[in-house]
Order: sequence, then structure tokens, then C-alpha cells
Amino acid sequence: MYLYHTLPNGLRIVFRQTSSAVAYSGVYINVGSRNEQGPEEGVAHFIEHSIFKGTTHRRAYHILNRIDGVGGELNAFTTKEETCIYASSLAEHLPRCLELFSDVLFNSQFPSHEIENEKDVVIEEINSYRDQPADLIYDEFEEYFFEGHPLAHNILGTKKNVKAFTPEFLRDYLRRNYTPDRMVLTVVANIDFKKLVHLAERFFTAPAVELTQSKRPIPIKKLSGSQIHKFDKSISRRTHQVHLLLGCQAPDLFDDRKVAFSLLNNIIGGPAMNSRLNVAVREKYGFCYTIESQYVPFTDTGLFYIYAGVDSGAAERANELIFRELRRLATEPLTSTQLRAAQRQYIGQMAINNDSALNEMQSIGKAYMNYDRVDTIEEMSRDIMALTPDDILAAADALLQPDSFSRLIYR
Repeated sequence: MYLYHTLPNGLRIVFRQTSSAVAYSGVYINVGSRNEQGPEEGVAHFIEHSIFKGTTHRRAYHILNRIDGVGGELNAFTTKEETCIYASSLAEHLPRCLELFSDVLFNSQFPSHEIENEKDVVIEEINSYRDQPADLIYDEFEEYFFEGHPLAHNILGTKKNVKAFTPEFLRDYLRRNYTPDRMVLTVVANIDFKKLVHLAERFFTAPAVELTQSKRPIPIKKLSGSQIHKFDKSISRRTHQVHLLLGCQAPDLFDDRKVAFSLLNNIIGGPAMNSRLNVAVREKYGFCYTIESQYVPFTDTGLFYIYAGVDSGAAERANELIFRELRRLATEPLTSTQLRAAQRQYIGQMAINNDSALNEMQSIGKAYMNYDRVDTIEEMSRDIMALTPDDILAAADALLQPDSFSRLIYR
């Protein structure tokens, strides 16, 4: 289903052919906020904004018009462990997308006047984010949980750092870190694979793109168990709702328990209305509008979250109900019928999500970057269906070890 190729400079390609008139393409770079130290904090996110502001070949307007001008869409995002730039376009315009990716990644100049304007944009993004407690609480939780480690850093960085970024600093960071051997080109499109490889060779192996710089990126700082901090904090935010976030350490991307935890997360607080927490807290008592869980695996650790936005007088009761449901899962094995229903539901959700070629392009890019291969829906379904009630019981029990959860409350 998926085809792969690696260029001599280390750039990897993952591809699936479709019959659609629309092509979806992107470049995943193994650079995120956890690669940053001290005054660098926020630089990956700032570069994600600023690579579209001018190259040796184009001004900002020409970059934005290159894809949008033919009806396509150009976008990017940064996480703690990766940066991605991606585009949607007609299949006939795929070559111009790939050429533009190469240009902004390897030839960005960060013009001073554009950078100064973009600083204001990012600072306003920071301000806006701080006005959204339902989002902010996750970042603040991680600041306490990973205190002293780069995973604690907010992806947006600080206003002080953003104001201090210079074109020279940005160019140096880009040259040292955004190199072909740390990239995956991911494409879902109606194009012959040999032609795609030829285009990649044409745009991503020019002399200016070769890995020749003397400075190497600083290796990421791996997390040790002693760097996990337990806490229980209540912070006054003067919000109408109480925002409650519970979280604990969970398996990393390469842990054999990852599949069981993914299914368990979906049972506890996934997007379906029949999740355990939605039924037990929202539907039965009406204590909240939003209650959900998330499982976020990183390369060397993971986080399991439960978030609820609840009425101010119901926070402690909601907290009790949440742990009651967790204890039930850890002490009462799922019946074969319950497990089969949960497995079918999760597989259906994955299939629907992957039916979007944009989602598929992004998911296979990230998977190939981390695992050097991509599992098909059929392969993932087999892994899910192989889980037993004991696997789910063990995963739930791991969440309820003594003092495993930390808690952050906005009141």
C-alpha cells in the first residue's frame, strides 16, 4: 500500500498513490520545541512562521501566492518533537509544492523587516493562547510535570525570547537542524512513484541542500524517570468554569503497551458520546459540557490526560466520579462482548479519520519518521483485535498506581 525511498542525503520518502485530482504533500522535520535550550526556546515555532517570509529566490508575497494562487493551501505546524509544512493542491501542481518546500526549508533568508512584523504576530498568538484556559492548562501542566527538562517548554516560547530572535540566529538554527537526514517527504497523490522520486532528487539534492555544515544539532535530552514531578495545584484564573486536568506518565511511542493504552484511552474518554467519562459525568449528572481523555506518546515517555470543564460547585464530585470509572476499569475486566464493541468502534474511528487524504498524508509522515515504516489500517486493526481483556486490565491498573496522577485546577 505504501512505497518508500531514501535519497543519498538521507531524505526519506513515503507515498501512496490515489486516483484523486487533489494531491496532499508535506515535509516532516524531526525538530520541535524539545530540541531547544535557554534562549532558543520558541525558535522552532518562530521558524515555522518565518520560513514563508522570504528566500534567496522569492519575497513573502510570491511564496504565499505560489500555492494559493492556483487554488491550493499552504500551512505548517510545530509540536514538541516535530515541525511539518504541508500543502493541498491539484495533482498537476504537486511539483511546485515540492519545489516550494525545498526553497523555504533551505533558502530562507528571514528579512529583518518581515521578522520584526512576525514577532508581533507571534507575541499576539502567545497573548491569545493565554486567554484560552482550556488549552493553556495542558501546557502549564507539562511545565510542572516535566520541570527542568526541555519537554516542559511551551512550544510558543516566551515573549522575551521572541523579541530577541535575529535573522542571523534563525539562519544558523535552520542550517544546523533542518537537514535532509532529519526529514520525511510524505505524499498522497495521483503520480507515478518514479516521477515523485525524480522530483525529490531534483529539488532536495542540490549542492546548497547537501549536509555539509560543520555545526551539528545538539542531541535531544532524553527523559529519565527522576525528571517526572508529581503535584497537586490549584490556581486562580477567575474563570466561570473550573478547569480540571489530571495526568500521569504513560507508555512512549516504542512501548509494546502503546496499542492497549490507545484503546483504553478511547474507552475512557475518546471522542464518542458513549465514552465511560462522558456517560458517567456529563450524561448522568450534567456536571460538565466537555470531558475527555488523551494519550500523548513521545519518543521517550508518554502522558495520559483527563480534562473536564465543570461547574464550580461540582469539581470535587467530578474528580471522584472520574476515579470511580478508572477503578472500575482496573478491577472489573471487560467482557468479551464489551471488548469486541470497543475494538470495532476504535477501528471504525481510525478508518474514518484515514479516509481524509490530508489526515493520511500527515499520519504516514509522522509514522515513517518515527518507525521507518507505516502500518496499514488492516495491520493496525489486527493489532487492536488481538488485545485481550487482561491487556486492558493491565493498562488500566498501570494508571492507578499509588500517587500516579498529578492534578492542576483553574478556579
